[in-house]
Amino acid sequence: MSDITIHVAFRGNTYDLTFPSSTPLSTLTSTLEELTAVPPNLQKLLYRGKKATSQLDDVSLLDVGLRDGTKVQLLGSTVDQVGDMHKAESEKRRRDGIMEARARAGPSKIRSTGKATVNPYVFHATQPLPHLPSPHLAQALLQKLSTDPAILHIMSTHKFTVGLLAELAPHENPELLGLNQNKGEIIKLRLRTDAYDGMRLYKDVRRVLCHELTHNVWGDHDNNFKELNSQLNREVAAYETSVQKGSHTLGSYSGAYDPSSSVEADALSHSHVLGGPSNASLDDSRDARRARVLEATLARLAREEKEIEDMCGSAGKQASSS
Repeated sequence: MSDITIHVAFRGNTYDLTFPSSTPLSTLTSTLEELTAVPPNLQKLLYRGKKATSQLDDVSLLDVGLRDGTKVQLLGSTVDQVGDMHKAESEKRRRDGIMEARARAGPSKIRSTGKATVNPYVFHATQPLPHLPSPHLAQALLQKLSTDPAILHIMSTHKFTVGLLAELAPHENPELLGLNQNKGEIIKLRLRTDAYDGMRLYKDVRRVLCHELTHNVWGDHDNNFKELNSQLNREVAAYETSVQKGSHTLGSYSGAYDPSSSVEADALSHSHVLGGPSNASLDDSRDARRARVLEATLARLAREEKEIEDMCGSAGKQASSS
């Protein structure tokens, strides 16, 4: 039986491995564990539209369709990463248990000690990917998202709790921008550009975060999901508008579109024509321009939301990442 060489890509590295074609799949997964620290039971091998896991370890490389020159994408978490996620999950279960016990106990008299009440509707932990370049920049972005006043406002309003806010690596899940596991147990976000030459725009990442927070309530991208997702984005815009105006109290939000870029805002609020023939024609021209800008902006937002929806790994499954 002839030898075959396969090329395994994992987190920016490529491993060229040569085996006899009759080699058991378990030998390959054990070798990959030595090279990547990903245990065989957590390995997923993607190639030519196929997928192999350690559950198929009684078969040979040839049996599972691996040929000479096959390019394989390895997906999986290391033991350390799994340990970190388990710690975050354990902490979330502990906190949830405390909240449930308090709810069952009902109201009671508590003597004030002057200490502030702990707010459960927050991100309990953040986690960048330490093996990627400049992890401190990813941590700074996660920290900014997790303490964003507008995001914390909607989390408190809708009683959202997230155990772990983590980074999603472009090379591991190139088809995803975000992922929500178990309705907020873990939310992962794509922070970096595809070329790893910097971080994605903050407001773009925050829109994906609003999308993934919506999956705390709704799994599929149905009308219920779209309505709540739009509501969250409106509430974020309303909160920031109130802060800019110096308002300390948020009233009911009208639902009118709050422009996301200064160019669109200027076009909507300051459109004018110099030397117009009459006030009526001036108003008509201004209204027409406002309508065109609004239409174009809404179309742009719809396209962006469709892209986020297409690159979301959470719809219809809240259990685990793919």
